[in-house]
Amino acid sequence: MKQASELFLLLIFLIISPGIKAQDVPYHIDNEAVYDFIDELADIGAIDINSAIKPYSRMQIARWLKTAETYTRLTPRQKKAVAFYLKDFNKELITGKDFNKRFDIFYYSDSVFKFSVNGILGGQGFTNGNSFEYHRRGGADFFAYIGKHFGFYGSLRDNHESSPLGGRQYLTKHPGAVYKGDKEETDYSEARGGITFSWEWLNIGLVKDHYTYGNGYSQANILSGHSPSYAHLYLKLNPVKWFEFSYNHGWLVSGVIDSCRSYGYYDGTREVYTNKFIASNLFTFIPWKRLRLSLGNSIVYGDVSLNPVFFIPFIFYKSADHTYNSGSNDVGHNAQMYFDVSSRQIRYLHLYASVFIDEISTSRMFDKDQQSNYVSYKAGARLSGLIPDASFTAEYTRTNPMVYQHIIPSTTYESDGYVLGHYMKDNSDKIYLSVRYKPVRGLDIQVSYTKARRGKDYQKIIEEGDFAANPEINPDEPRWGLPFMNEVRYKKRQWQFRAGYQIINDAYIFLIYENNNITGADKDIYTPPFYLEGDNIFSFGINFGF
Repeated sequence: MKQASELFLLLIFLIISPGIKAQDVPYHIDNEAVYDFIDELADIGAIDINSAIKPYSRMQIARWLKTAETYTRLTPRQKKAVAFYLKDFNKELITGKDFNKRFDIFYYSDSVFKFSVNGILGGQGFTNGNSFEYHRRGGADFFAYIGKHFGFYGSLRDNHESSPLGGRQYLTKHPGAVYKGDKEETDYSEARGGITFSWEWLNIGLVKDHYTYGNGYSQANILSGHSPSYAHLYLKLNPVKWFEFSYNHGWLVSGVIDSCRSYGYYDGTREVYTNKFIASNLFTFIPWKRLRLSLGNSIVYGDVSLNPVFFIPFIFYKSADHTYNSGSNDVGHNAQMYFDVSSRQIRYLHLYASVFIDEISTSRMFDKDQQSNYVSYKAGARLSGLIPDASFTAEYTRTNPMVYQHIIPSTTYESDGYVLGHYMKDNSDKIYLSVRYKPVRGLDIQVSYTKARRGKDYQKIIEEGDFAANPEINPDEPRWGLPFMNEVRYKKRQWQFRAGYQIINDAYIFLIYENNNITGADKDIYTPPFYLEGDNIFSFGINFGF
């Protein structure tokens, strides 16, 4: 802990040093309309972005919009959209209120201090023909800058669902949440926020928020942001045009009771979770314009105090862990490697792929009975703008058995029971196709098709010792040689139509129709009850703020 304190003091010393030129407040990944528009601008060649790391900062988005404003090939709708979003993001670029500014509940700006406050209010109703459920939210958020280097922000959202629409056990893109209450009425709240310090080429922050590693339009498979937000310290470097770097150290929720630290009191037991952390980095190289090659590694470590070696941003964590545990799985922790490539070198076309390696043995990788190829793959393409204001996306994700799992419960690739990678978990695959059309500024129409499958939950089978009913598992080495989806236990085919309109900045109305075909022996385990009551789901809603 002493070393960690010294590191923190060093960061503070660096923070107050001169030469800081930029502001940095993260813009949350839930605002999908803005993120999709930034992707669209990059696909047509108006801007150049690194979409493997999110969230973007408000300042990044503001600068991209100003760059796109001068691009001569924008469609009339895109020009109006740039002007529309600058009503919000010009707050980063202009001092005072002398510009065409969006509605804010409160906004103040002078040469030293900027402060913006807005409310959060929204609701969504769902019907399956047999029952009606709803989700409502309310709260507020703010962000502020002091000078040109210090930023801070915060938000609080209180959520209520008439019945659970998500949860740890379900295979759904519904955001991860820590629910409270009974099965009839379900509530959860979400607090996000942080403090940030920025240079022209370096950003540091201590935040509680979501972040993602890896490209993808139907959730990344490296770090997806699917779990509830957790506190993390981040570092971002961009010292030259051909290199970018990202590092995070996060405080996860293990959900594993530490019996030594738990204790009884007069009418109950004080339960204490064991510690759990994650350290992750991503090196991105730009050999040619609009081509980004990224690689990185991470480690989930638990049951111990903070280890200063995992605060070293550029290290290979698996090797560093061996220093402390002599290579023993019973002592050591859970390390991963990953790669991502993104190319927008062909105008209108975004090609991307990600590989997540949880474990692999090169000596056994081609032996089907002995392999431990715990690997997840994602590949896809998006065509934007070839037909004006339209985009087409095709994406495939495959995650082999035992990916995101670990034999030590406190070091699984999870936080609070939610997987940090792709929401379909291990032994699964997914095909995602979509057509998106934006005929006028603010109107967004999308038709998508999803086919998702999951096989046996080998981790659960091994923990229960149910080997007789699963002869493909070798009891001597039960985690080796597991076949990919030799039995489909869950299958979901979904057609979705979605239409939304952004009335003013951050204010949306939307309508969604889904046709679902959910089958398989485990469908009741992985599906919220509401979605099993009818195949045709209609939902509608209005939302202000994210």
